[in-house]
Amino acid sequence: MSISIAIVEDEKNYNNALKKVINYQTDMKVIAQFFDGNDALKNLKDISPDVVMMDIQLPDMLGIEIIEKLKKDLPKTHFIMCTSFEDDEKIFNSLKAGAMGYLIKGESMDKILSSIRDVYNGGAPMSFSIARKVLSHFERKNADIKGFDELTEREKEVLELLSQGLLYKEIADKKFISIDTVKKHVGNIYRKLHVNNKVEAINKFNHFKN
Repeated sequence: MSISIAIVEDEKNYNNALKKVINYQTDMKVIAQFFDGNDALKNLKDISPDVVMMDIQLPDMLGIEIIEKLKKDLPKTHFIMCTSFEDDEKIFNSLKAGAMGYLIKGESMDKILSSIRDVYNGGAPMSFSIARKVLSHFERKNADIKGFDELTEREKEVLELLSQGLLYKEIADKKFISIDTVKKHVGNIYRKLHVNNKVEAINKFNHFKN
């Protein structure tokens, strides 16, 4: 059975090039092309393609928004981001929104075609550079969690009070300890969380709480 594909891409030449190569395959067919977000948003639900090749930066909205709005109505459709953006925020927002693949424009057409087949069969295809970023993000996250687990109960209490904006003296008074002891706890917190200052420590603490 042929894989049905919709392309959402405002760059006409790239959109048409993708269509041409895809339609040349015996196992897949482009059933719709969209050149802006609104058009895609209005029509994708009725078409319900197997795979959507989605650009992120469209003239009227982000491709990420389209996925967020349509994912519930198109549970069987697989979205692959095909974009020139490689920044962490866009990658993770895309994946959070429900994209199952993330390719960088400039990938070979062979890679794009194999990614369509891959995602259709339950895979999560990514450009090499993107896969590395995703892996290193989770490695960092695991290291952060480990650091937080190493904090003693008292160190966690001190960090909680720091995050509330209390000064060392106020923390010392509240916990009936000396300022030097507070400083010692704070030094341990920085070392265990691999941070260099109070702002970084509080950011990590807030990250753990959420």
